[in-house]
Amino acid sequence: MQHLVQMKSISKSFPGVQALDQVDFDLKPGQVHGLVGENGAGKSTLIKILMGAYKADAGQILLDGEEVEIRNPIEAKRLKLGAVYQDITLASELSVGENFFLGKLPRSLSGLVKWAKVHGETQTFLDELGIQVSSRSLVRRLSPAQQEMVTIAKIVYEGSRVVVFDEPTALLANEETEQLFGIIRRLRDAGTGIVYISHRLEEIFEICDTVTVLKDGQRVVTCPVGEIDSDTLVNRMVGRNLEDMFVRQTYQTAEDQVLLEVSALTRQPVFENISFKVHRGEVFGLFGLVGSGRTEIVRSLFGAEKPDTGSVSVEGTAVRITTPAAGIRHGIGLVPENRKEAGLATGLAVDFNINLASYDNISRLGFINGPAERRRADKYVKELRIKTPTVRQTVNKLSGGNQQKVVISKWLCRQSKVFIFDEPTTGVDVGAKVEIYRLLDELLQRGAAIVFISSYLPEIMGIADRILVIREGRSMGLVERPQFSEERLLRLASGLEAEAQTANSTA
Repeated sequence: MQHLVQMKSISKSFPGVQALDQVDFDLKPGQVHGLVGENGAGKSTLIKILMGAYKADAGQILLDGEEVEIRNPIEAKRLKLGAVYQDITLASELSVGENFFLGKLPRSLSGLVKWAKVHGETQTFLDELGIQVSSRSLVRRLSPAQQEMVTIAKIVYEGSRVVVFDEPTALLANEETEQLFGIIRRLRDAGTGIVYISHRLEEIFEICDTVTVLKDGQRVVTCPVGEIDSDTLVNRMVGRNLEDMFVRQTYQTAEDQVLLEVSALTRQPVFENISFKVHRGEVFGLFGLVGSGRTEIVRSLFGAEKPDTGSVSVEGTAVRITTPAAGIRHGIGLVPENRKEAGLATGLAVDFNINLASYDNISRLGFINGPAERRRADKYVKELRIKTPTVRQTVNKLSGGNQQKVVISKWLCRQSKVFIFDEPTTGVDVGAKVEIYRLLDELLQRGAAIVFISSYLPEIMGIADRILVIREGRSMGLVERPQFSEERLLRLASGLEAEAQTANSTA
């Protein structure tokens, strides 16, 4: 079978970095080709070269056996190459239908836009794919998951021969992920070539035919998915085995000092009567399906949202937290789900971001102690192994895993007591995940308490000591580590099982 895409000996360098070194990659019609590797392995650079965002320093790109020069994204689109990136690329102030017909609105002879055609065709296509979104909805009013599904639908509607999916399930719930896989299979069966990038290796084995591993800008291996197992794949990516992923040394069993106590916390209509305790040295898990209210609960603990009723205590002292400044003052640090928008000043330097929550400790009369600022930044860059050429590097130039480490450094620098992690490993590679798990263990050894949110059951079961399951803003059950099982947690999260005796436990 003739190749749809062939990328031969692709090389690309940036100042001080060899991003790609003679990488080969190919794609056949009707093939789902997985592309995996740590952040910085070269995956994004390779795809951006294919999509015309970057120009390769050396190498060839062939489509249907003929060499092409893809000078920009417009040229890629003309060649029927499409991509769904992690960052949504829709026009947020326009409707879904207007996004589908962007730049090609159908008009009558009098020049009027044929809105019935725009919204009719768009709605029909969305319905065919099972995407429950109105063509007339403004994109900015859709949830991030809905926006992603609309982006995918738009790419499919445009009839792309090659579609790149870059971490497509990061914002999707289980049901939406299955819907996405259905779309991918439909495209595959129609002869479309699919490039699938994901850090969730179980997805590679479920949806891909072939997998290519990149490491340090070089191709390590390409093979059929059926000829490699997960341990081998992880080892080829990072040089360690899958069983080494969760690196906690000990798990909490003793009833020692309570650092955080939450009693009957309520913010209607989002969540109601939430109570729990978190002990020193414990990872307390919050699990629930997307939209369950987990994030809103921890935002209220941090002071980003104000609850209606309820109380919060830190180290046995009742505290009133109505603003993030109050949360920070009382020793609570939040590593948010959307680190770029809510956790970092991405256009500013690493040293600024690390000191961001604690400049009051190194300032006098409004003047910052520059040497102290630099010294503290250097300390945490070294301790957390943040890969950056200098602490003056802007954060938006770092990989996702290193950005996450900068957020964690901010709270270490503040000497927080309670760390809240909301989906901390979303969009980071296997190696960075291991580093984050190692950091969790170090925080516990320092005497911190951790509240940990994750939609990925193997992760939260591997990390947490206890898990409180949330559904539609209510506690469904508190599960101890010996009773952890994916089936039980999912039954609680979906409402198929409830544990009234522990639903509001503060044990």
